[in-house]
Amino acid sequence: MLEFAHPWLFLCLPLPALAYWLLPVYKESKDSIQVPFFQRLVKLTGATPGRGSVVLPRLLFQRIWLGVSWLLIVIALARPEWLGDPIVRNKSARDLMIAVDLSGSMEVTDFSTAGGERISRLQAVKLVLQEFVEQREHDRLGLIVFGDAPYLQAPFTEDHGAWMTLLQETEIGMAGQSTVFGDAIGLAIKLFENTDTENRVLIVLTDGNDTGSKVPPVDAAKVAAQYGITIYSIAIGDPATVGEEALDLEVLQRTAEITDGGYYQALDRPQLEQAYSAINALEPELFESLSHRPRYSLHHYPLAIVIGGYLLFFMVMTGWSLLQRKRASHA
Repeated sequence: MLEFAHPWLFLCLPLPALAYWLLPVYKESKDSIQVPFFQRLVKLTGATPGRGSVVLPRLLFQRIWLGVSWLLIVIALARPEWLGDPIVRNKSARDLMIAVDLSGSMEVTDFSTAGGERISRLQAVKLVLQEFVEQREHDRLGLIVFGDAPYLQAPFTEDHGAWMTLLQETEIGMAGQSTVFGDAIGLAIKLFENTDTENRVLIVLTDGNDTGSKVPPVDAAKVAAQYGITIYSIAIGDPATVGEEALDLEVLQRTAEITDGGYYQALDRPQLEQAYSAINALEPELFESLSHRPRYSLHHYPLAIVIGGYLLFFMVMTGWSLLQRKRASHA
């Protein structure tokens, strides 16, 4: 579709006509020869001398092209633009942070692949997360790893390929051997403060209990609820373990309830996949569609026509003049 960026400039179209009617004709003085018998010629001819001017005649093409040129110049000044087809871009309307426990207990090989191969808990988490992320095309993802302290592994990004690469680079024990579950929630809250999205989700995967967070998980969850963050906690591994590796199921469940989230327990890979499927259903993809139409300026086309027309006319007239001179020289 054709549009003009400055359509009001079409009001300039009648300016040449107004100038023709309102402004005086341009006069140019020329030298002349004074003769002593001028008055005698006046008496003999009966003419009355006076000041005047001669308007040089124009060719028909010049008259027509002058009007066409002005029209094209005004069109160029009005800046014609061609609007392309609408381009729709889907923008993420949800920030999803995933916090992964990298304590030593995540090395336990009590999970298995679809082929029956025994793998560690962290390897199982990576496999299931890859499938989960493929279904979150429009979400911005972030990654926190925690052990003795929480660390930001990947800031919020729409580049899911880069996010998966950073997840695959994580190793057991790289954040320490402990499990500071509460501090991981605290770091997530701080990161969510810098986002404009109102839909904020935190998924926490851990196979142990909190072992010394500065802020207890339940208190951190209360703060998260005030910031509109929904927490989904996933307990990995055998709940019958004891000691520091024991799962504190009550704290994990309470943390999710405070933020109106969900609590899941995954003893094996199928249960872990079910947990992500449940989260996927509770938090469906949410995105905003941004549409814009590209604009392509066409103002150079009328200007090119004007210049091309005058160049063509000049070449034709020059050629005609040379032809006349050639004929006159042969006469």
